[in-house]
Amino acid sequence: MNPGKILVADSMGDYLLKLSGDVRVTLCGTLNRHIETIFGSKNVKQVVVDMLDADCLDSTTLGLLAKLGLHCRKQYGINLQVFCENASILRTLEHMSFDEIFDIFQDVPEIKEHINLHNIGIENVAVDDIRRQVLEAHKLLIEMNPENSADFTDLISALESDS
Repeated sequence: MNPGKILVADSMGDYLLKLSGDVRVTLCGTLNRHIETIFGSKNVKQVVVDMLDADCLDSTTLGLLAKLGLHCRKQYGINLQVFCENASILRTLEHMSFDEIFDIFQDVPEIKEHINLHNIGIENVAVDDIRRQVLEAHKLLIEMNPENSADFTDLISALESDS
């Protein structure tokens, strides 16, 4: 697996997150920080998540993307646009009901020439903050689709007992 990386770009209310490689909990602080940046913006017109180079997304990453998707729908009245060709990731998105809050495309989008993607780096996050983010992410996955409960109840219980 390729190590995970998150690249971002934003321009006048258009936000792009490009996930590549194996995106796991080690990047949750980085992803969450950028999501909070988007939440702080009053002018959000479009949020695109490019997963075309992603090999794997763990459940924490999926939960954070659910957080972003639910917020964008509620606060800005838009769905995330997700581009993904990876059959395994697409099956996971469908199984976990992401198709209800994301507009998912399997074709490669036309890329604007002026997009300036940059790496947002890895955020050093305290263990308690990581635990809180993992807990929040998994609770959102269950909220999105109660059928996910069987997969995450033990993890949530363990994280809550460690608090």
